Amino acid sequence: MSAESNALYPRYLGAAFIFQFVTSLTAGLLSRPILSGSIFEVMDNISNNLTQTRASILLFLLTSIGIIAMTSLLYVVLRDQNRAVALVAFGMWMAEAVMLSVKTLGLYALLTLSGDVQAGDPASTFGPVGALSLGFSQHAGDIDMLFFCVGAVLWYSMLFRSQLVPRPLSLWGLVAVVPVLLATVLLVWNRDLEPSLALYALYVPFELAIGLWLVLKGANVPAPHVNYSSSTR
Repeated sequence: MSAESNALYPRYLGAAFIFQFVTSLTAGLLSRPILSGSIFEVMDNISNNLTQTRASILLFLLTSIGIIAMTSLLYVVLRDQNRAVALVAFGMWMAEAVMLSVKTLGLYALLTLSGDVQAGDPASTFGPVGALSLGFSQHAGDIDMLFFCVGAVLWYSMLFRSQLVPRPLSLWGLVAVVPVLLATVLLVWNRDLEPSLALYALYVPFELAIGLWLVLKGANVPAPHVNYSSSTR
């Protein structure tokens, strides 16, 4: 890996953080009002906002792609800190990307059912199936966040030790992810607990902040050590 490519990887990583921040935040803002209320209200909301629902689904899928790119770049940048920990963190965030895609499947099902409601079929006919699809999507999202939180603790701990970004910045990520983990555990335990959005407030701007830092400032990634004394054929 050349010195030039080493210098570019952190900037690519920063761009991936920003991309993922924009797509996930926009998808959440678009989908949250539609998916609020009873299952019949949700299906009615979707049937009346098909374009908005399709846009949120597309953005969730783009977020999955962003997570995969971001995770791969984090592994390249941080693997020399602790390869075993980096592999576990890599697996956590790849699992997050998969579960986010699974969550999207539930939204696809709701989109199809709501289309039938819009065509004139009574919503009560599809209520049980709709509730199952919505619950499937919500629980997949909760598990997705659980994978995210565990991976984030590992990645940001390595960032803190590596000093590739200022330590206060990586410490911000470490501290901010703790209340997100608490909220996620509560949701996995019982979705009716509905933790306060304030638990997410400290983390929300972090990915944009670290992304901008990496894009604008970059970081020095040490080249991997090559043992030239070993015999080759």
